[in-house]
Amino acid sequence: MECRVLSIQSHVVRGYVGNKSASFPLQVLGFEVDSVNSVQFSNHTGYAHWKGQVLTADELHVLYQGLKLNNVNQYDYVLTGYTRDTSFLEMVVDIVQELKRQNPNLVYVCDPVLGDHGSMYVPENLRPVYKEKVVPVADIITPNQFEAELLTGKKISIEKEALEVMDLLHDMGPDTVVITSSDLPSSLGEKYLIALGSHKKKQERERLQRLTGVVEILRGSKRKEGSSHRNAEIFVQLLKKKSRASVCRRYYEASQGGSFGVPCAKTEG
Repeated sequence: MECRVLSIQSHVVRGYVGNKSASFPLQVLGFEVDSVNSVQFSNHTGYAHWKGQVLTADELHVLYQGLKLNNVNQYDYVLTGYTRDTSFLEMVVDIVQELKRQNPNLVYVCDPVLGDHGSMYVPENLRPVYKEKVVPVADIITPNQFEAELLTGKKISIEKEALEVMDLLHDMGPDTVVITSSDLPSSLGEKYLIALGSHKKKQERERLQRLTGVVEILRGSKRKEGSSHRNAEIFVQLLKKKSRASVCRRYYEASQGGSFGVPCAKTEG
């Protein structure tokens, strides 16, 4: 069964972020990926200088209308990341809602790209749009610690506070919350990062509180305006398993190149 993803993220000429870092891994895993580049930049914005173009809401609407006219706007997943325009982000929400009406089982994975390490690298006016419009329609959200703090208004300094922040994010809408990287100390040393996740199923939540098997990958990614959605997607699926030890082990193996299948959303009709 074909799994098709609509990926709306950044594109850079030099480097690997956004669609350049997400599309190929997803294709290797068997997904068909339709990419929309929210921006086209010379390089990511962590450099001293960057140049390029930002796709507008009207331009996104034109592209989506082309898909609709050809009746090829059929998707199992929507994946969104970096953008710099509020009206563009609002158009994304409209598209996601329309696609969910067509396929109620569609899964929307949102990376709310706002910043990292205490500073924002997108305009400040994107934050309320993410908080009030985007996150409520997302099924899976993958912020880093700084982004989770921005969205909830609550700081994280200990694990208990991270769990409280994930509860607040659940209350905003998403069933699955993954804090993809944090400043929490690892018992294994400073080479390791701690990622946290929570999955809400019916009236119960299953939590994976500490994940250390992935940390070398996360530490080496030096995430700017993109992240490894392949890693996040594997994490999300393993989060739903019962054994935490098994989750850590299997995620580490998959992240190192092992295979891990992700099921398609079943389309009704």
